[in-house]
Amino acid sequence: MITLSSHSELKEAKAALENLERTFPSLYEKWVHIINLTRALQFKYQYMGSLIMNEDCRRYSPEFVHESVIQLYKSEVEKLLADTNIGALRETIARCHNAGYAKLSLLSIGRTPESLVGTSAIIN
Repeated sequence: MITLSSHSELKEAKAALENLERTFPSLYEKWVHIINLTRALQFKYQYMGSLIMNEDCRRYSPEFVHESVIQLYKSEVEKLLADTNIGALRETIARCHNAGYAKLSLLSIGRTPESLVGTSAIIN
């Protein structure tokens, strides 16, 4: 997915994510776990985000991956979705939707807004 994000949008997203981390540390830890798992399995961030936001994810589903791996991944996502504060994460993602799932994920794991400014194509 190609996204165009301004520096101010990314700074706002980073601040919102930091607030989420302070307010709901357990939820944030699960969120980062899913991001890292998504990266390790080389799945698309769009797939991850679609699962979290209850969107149609078929377009972004991993290809040529054993069903058992996909089921394992989905079971880990379900642990995140079972958190009683999942609404706070969904609200943060929805508020920062212009940044896109990939940039929100990268901001969550320590990338700076400056490193993500402008047009970028992030496949994973």
